[in-house]
Amino acid sequence: MDPLASVFPRRQGERYDWRIYPLALSGAFSNTATRLASFIVKGGSNVYGSYPDIDELFPLQADELDPKKRAAILEKMQQLVNEKAINAPIWELAFLNGIGPRVGESSLGKIPGFPYTAPFEDITLKGT
Repeated sequence: MDPLASVFPRRQGERYDWRIYPLALSGAFSNTATRLASFIVKGGSNVYGSYPDIDELFPLQADELDPKKRAAILEKMQQLVNEKAINAPIWELAFLNGIGPRVGESSLGKIPGFPYTAPFEDITLKGT
């Protein structure tokens, strides 16, 4: 069984084209159009391959003045991205946390999903 099949679906016997799978992350605030421009549409800062059918829709949405029509074009682009499995939403917090020998209770993991040491009131030191 192919371990990547659930993340990167493909047809039987088809090889992966890794140039089309962006491996970039961004925490910048933005909207749909700017995310597509950065990660999906040809010429974007984090684009490593593209699809012409998606690329040709991008200037159409940029020129569209009617918000509903523009939203429909952007939704179509998102649908194509999803169908073609261009992105795989994988997220791993890679925070390194160290605890010294004098720490009694570090508070790591006390708040589920919070990667830092908190609450600070619960941190204790070992007696000397």
